[in-house]
Amino acid sequence: MNHRHPMKSAKPLNLQSVYQAQHAIRDTALKTPLIRAESLSTNGYDVQLKLETLQPIGAFKLRGAANAIAQLSPAELARGVVCASTGNHGRALTYAAKKMGSQATICMSTLVPRNKVEAIRALGAQVEIFGNSQDDAQTVVDQLVAEKGLIEIPPFDHADIIAGQGTIGLELLADFAQIDSVIVGLSGGGLLGGIAMVLKTINPNIRVIGVSPKRGACMAACLAANRPVEITEEPTLADSLGGGIGLNNQYTFDLTKQYLDDLILLSEAQIARGMQHLFLHEGIVAEGGGAVGVAALIDQDIKQRLAPLLGKHIALIISGKNIDMAQFYDIVNPKTATPVTD
Repeated sequence: MNHRHPMKSAKPLNLQSVYQAQHAIRDTALKTPLIRAESLSTNGYDVQLKLETLQPIGAFKLRGAANAIAQLSPAELARGVVCASTGNHGRALTYAAKKMGSQATICMSTLVPRNKVEAIRALGAQVEIFGNSQDDAQTVVDQLVAEKGLIEIPPFDHADIIAGQGTIGLELLADFAQIDSVIVGLSGGGLLGGIAMVLKTINPNIRVIGVSPKRGACMAACLAANRPVEITEEPTLADSLGGGIGLNNQYTFDLTKQYLDDLILLSEAQIARGMQHLFLHEGIVAEGGGAVGVAALIDQDIKQRLAPLLGKHIALIISGKNIDMAQFYDIVNPKTATPVTD
């Protein structure tokens, strides 16, 4: 987002930060279960699903938001917090702020699905809708920070946010010590960066695979250019994986570049098949961004490409579940589903 201003100095981010985050969020975010996906554990594979859909707000974003809120002083909490969001971070920040007695203002573009907007309002946030991209929403954030003194807690490029998401890595190592690879949805890079930093710091042999929608794959474009760039946002079933990474990106581009072993780009039809498979074979409701790991594994061409990296023991991060249920039913019902085209 070209409107973001770089902080004067980047806060340190390391394994200790993640252990501290684990302590800070223990009363707000859940330690989520890891379950074996029998439908994916064939031909010698052991595929485990990390169910971040079971967080109180339905997505992993609560970890980072809770950790960032926990670092604020009483005076900062009293001023209120603000962010730009594609939905799930806004929901998480509102939930965490309310628990700590603070008021959240969430700025979103018109691309954010209505059900996500209404859910955030229902939690008690002030909601601002502006423009057709995260960049547009960010202009409102900058204005509110300047005029009202609100504390900005961005969705991914923030040390406390990344450390919070990294707690998933600690849980994976505790519950799945033999893990060979992890498949993670990739957008701004806070989730992948945090998890990858933890896993590869402790065991450099673990492979990290990112998955993004082809539509609006900003991190892929940034990696190709070897620097943060802007792209045009596009509507996608994986709407929670939309948005830019910020031209003044401080953390997540470098983390992704350092730790990512492969990046898969999915068509809309592939994302829909992932959602359908996860529901019909594992009984799990997930939005498009939460099902991309499954979508990658059930595509034989992608699986063949990834075979040298996967190993036997594979973890998939399943997050989140905040989709309009009428849309979800239309996608996953094999008898009535409207074909998804790219």
